[in-house]
Amino acid sequence: MREHSKKQGPLDEHLIGETLPYLEEGTEISHSSSKYLALHLRFEIDMAAYSMCEFGGGEAERRELQAYREIHFPTLMIHKKSYQIPSAAALRALGRCPLTPEEAVLMLVALGFKRGTHIYLAGAHIYGGQSRMVALTSLYPNLVTKEDLLSSEEIRLFANFSSQLAALDFIGCAAADAFAMTDSGSQLSSLVSGYRIYYGGGHLPTIRPNKKRLAGIFSKNNTIEWNEFQERVRKTVRESKRIQVRPIARSIYRHPRCPECMCNIETSQTESNV
Repeated sequence: MREHSKKQGPLDEHLIGETLPYLEEGTEISHSSSKYLALHLRFEIDMAAYSMCEFGGGEAERRELQAYREIHFPTLMIHKKSYQIPSAAALRALGRCPLTPEEAVLMLVALGFKRGTHIYLAGAHIYGGQSRMVALTSLYPNLVTKEDLLSSEEIRLFANFSSQLAALDFIGCAAADAFAMTDSGSQLSSLVSGYRIYYGGGHLPTIRPNKKRLAGIFSKNNTIEWNEFQERVRKTVRESKRIQVRPIARSIYRHPRCPECMCNIETSQTESNV
C-alpha cells in the first residue's frame, strides 16, 4: 500500500522490521499521499448464518442461511428448537447483526471518507459475492485486497493456510493510518485494535462502531436529513473510540491497557531482585 511513498507508517517497523523496502539514493519518489484506511468487513456466510439475522435477500436468502445452519451449526439449531430466539428485527435492534457492505459504506461516508480514499479490505469471501459489494466498490474505486496486491505466484504460497492468509490481513490492517471494523467481536479486529493501542500509544485511529446505536440510526435514515444522519454516526463512533483500562475478564490482547499487562513483567522482576 505504501510502495510508492518515502514515508512509512507508524507501525511498519514493528510489523515487518528489516523487510522494509530500501530505496536507493536518487530513486524518484512520489509525493502524493500514501495514507490508507483498512476495513475489516466481517460478512462471510458463516457470520451471516450464525447471527440469525436477515439482510434483505427475502425468502431465497432465508432458505440458504437456514440450510447452512443445519449443516454447520447443528447445536444452534437444537437451541433454536428448545428456546425462544428473538426475531431478526429484534436482533438487529439489539445490535446483534453484522454490518452489511451497504451499511459499512454509509458509515464511512458519514465519517467523511472521500471517494479517493485508498482502502485495504480484509476478510474472506463476502456473503452475496460481487453483487453485494457494488455499493462499496462503486463509491470507493481505490479498494484493494491482499489478492490484488500480491501476484498469483505470491498468493499461491499462502492459499492452503487460512491462518497465514489472516496474518497478511493482520499486517495490512495494523499498519494502516486508520482501521475500521464492522464487528468488534471478531478475533482479527480485536487483535488488530489491541496491537494498535499497545504499539501506537493510543494515538492511531481505530473505528469500532456500536452496532446497537448504529442500527437505530440506520432504521431512520429515510426520515432524517443527511446532516443529522452524519452527525449521529460521528457522535456514535467518537464515543466508541475512547480507550479504557481493560474490563474484568476481557481479553488482554484487545485491551492491553491494564495493570497486569506483560509490559510490566520486566519492571516487576527488576524490583523483586533489588
